[in-house]
Amino acid sequence: MRARDLATEFPIVTLDTPVHEAARLLSEQDLPGLIVVDEQGLPSSILPGTQVLRLAVPGYCQGDPALARVVDEAHADLFLRSLAGRTVREALPREPRELPVTDPDATVLELAALMARTRSPLVAVVDDGRLVGAVTLQALLDWAVSA
Repeated sequence: MRARDLATEFPIVTLDTPVHEAARLLSEQDLPGLIVVDEQGLPSSILPGTQVLRLAVPGYCQGDPALARVVDEAHADLFLRSLAGRTVREALPREPRELPVTDPDATVLELAALMARTRSPLVAVVDDGRLVGAVTLQALLDWAVSA
């Protein structure tokens, strides 16, 4: 099994996409993350859903989980509203990381190693300078468990 066999079309966003729109895509399509593309349509980063949450959850709640408990339920339910006016650029880590991108000939083990090494729930598949899709952790595990 190769990356080309597991890859599916995948939604993309740009650095300037509103992060609230990215959160909507993640939610509506039940995605583990999104591919962030540059001006040429090539992957420049992967935006895991957890990074969207990291941007939305107040820092004081991340630093001290007990503080999250003292926020009343009505306000706690609205934490994603803090994303208004913010972009995907702001949700990405400041330090560049290894980009989880591979070619269509990558094996399942190569895909798994790349996901594990980069801590990414998806890998972008690029062929001849164009994005052809992505392999998600779920697709990889579904195949591996059934093999």
